[in-house]
Amino acid sequence: MKKFKIKSGDTVKVIAGDHKGSEGKVLQIIKDKDRVLVEGVNLVSKHTKPSAQNPQGGIVKKEASMHISNVMLVDGDVAVRVGYKVDGDTKTRISKKTNK
Repeated sequence: MKKFKIKSGDTVKVIAGDHKGSEGKVLQIIKDKDRVLVEGVNLVSKHTKPSAQNPQGGIVKKEASMHISNVMLVDGDVAVRVGYKVDGDTKTRISKKTNK
């Protein structure tokens, strides 16, 4: 099982690609493909047929996944690398830059 230092709900910054510099909250992590969904980033237009939920149909903007290596965790306003600190029985994530 793969382990990533970025979790769902974290605020991340895109460091590579077309959406470089934009920030958002992690909605979902797709572990088997090493990909992540970030809120409001990498939006694509999806054409939808009319249905019971959406009788009009049309074009819907939704987030597409991006590779997890293209995002970096944000601490305050700065993108930081993540490390771990073990205190007795607890293991906590810390920022390599600020040690918080």
